[in-house]
Parts: sequence; C-alpha cells; structure tokens
Amino acid sequence: MEIANHSATAAGMNGFKDTPTHAFRSAMGELGRLLAYEATRDWLPTAIREIQTPMGKAVVKSVNPVEPIMIVPILRAGLALAELMTSIFPSTRTFHLGMARDEMTLQPSVYLNRLPDRFPKGCHILLVDPMLATGGTVAAAVDLLKEHGAEISQIKIISAVAAPPALKKLNERFPGICVYTGAMDQTVNEKGFIVPGLGDAGDRSYGT
Repeated sequence: MEIANHSATAAGMNGFKDTPTHAFRSAMGELGRLLAYEATRDWLPTAIREIQTPMGKAVVKSVNPVEPIMIVPILRAGLALAELMTSIFPSTRTFHLGMARDEMTLQPSVYLNRLPDRFPKGCHILLVDPMLATGGTVAAAVDLLKEHGAEISQIKIISAVAAPPALKKLNERFPGICVYTGAMDQTVNEKGFIVPGLGDAGDRSYGT
C-alpha cells in the first residue's frame, strides 16, 4: 500500500478544540485541495491538443476534460474535505456516499448510495474520508466501489488524519491501494476515535 503523508499545518489545518466552525471547514477544504494535487500527480488522463497563443499556435499536453475525475465523499465530513477539489480539475463528477458508524459496535451502515450503476473502465476515483481510524467505514466504502465495477488501481483515498489500524486493514484487504493523508496519529481509543486527532470532523465542519 502506498501512503503519502503531507503536513496538515502547511494546509492551515489545526485541531484546536475552540477553532470556529467556518475556520475548521475552510482548512479542511484547503487541505483536501492540496492532497488532491498530490494524489493526481502523474495520474490524470491527458490529451495532446493544439492551442492558439497571442503569438502563434502550440501543441501542448493537458488534462483531458473528456475523462472526468470521479469524487466520492463519504458524508458528511467528506463534503468539507472534498469541497475545493472540483476547482482544480477541468471535469469532475461527484457521487455521494452516506455512511454511519454504530457507536457501540463501530460497524458502518449505508444510509445513502448515489454511486453509478457501473464506474467506467479505467476511470479515476478519489474516495474522500477525513478520519481513517479503525478503517471499517473506508473499507466498506471500497467494497461498494468494487461492487459498482471499480478496480483497486482506479481508487485513491484522501484523508485528513489516519491511524495504524485503518492503514493495516486497508493493506490487508486491498493490497496496492493508495492513501494520501494530512497527518498520521498513532492511537485509536475504545470509542473508535483517533487520539489526539481532530474529534468528529463532521460535527466540527458543520457545527451540528
């Protein structure tokens, strides 16, 4: 499994418990945008085309707008992390996936599934889940993507903070999957939260 760890501080992210909601959500969006840059480096579909500059014609390689990037945020915290990703790609499609974790069993359940019937062969999918703690939710999401025709080579995961249990589970179940995260914390408590982590990213992003 490929893991890319990028400084959350550089993106303006902080975990101060009194950070205002708007500032937290804004930092999440900026971090997601920076991680999307890294995740799609040398991965985006490109096309050779001719353009007209003020001085003449030029043949250039550019991102191919005919092949959109598929963004799958896991609701609701994933919305904040994915908010600015669409600003850096010429063409995207967003498919929402709502998943809730039982507070007692820590097992995920799906309450909203807006995935396509089948993902196009060879498409590029960014699965966005801010907190990779136990890994149960993100692993279930990857299973759903596979059920809808995606291959592991088509999927990259973007998170704000990740912990060893989640990365171990992903590596065991989906060898070769790529994870891009803003920070690595080493502990998950008995309630399934990353410590020190950021708390509940959905609550902190939307104030509810």
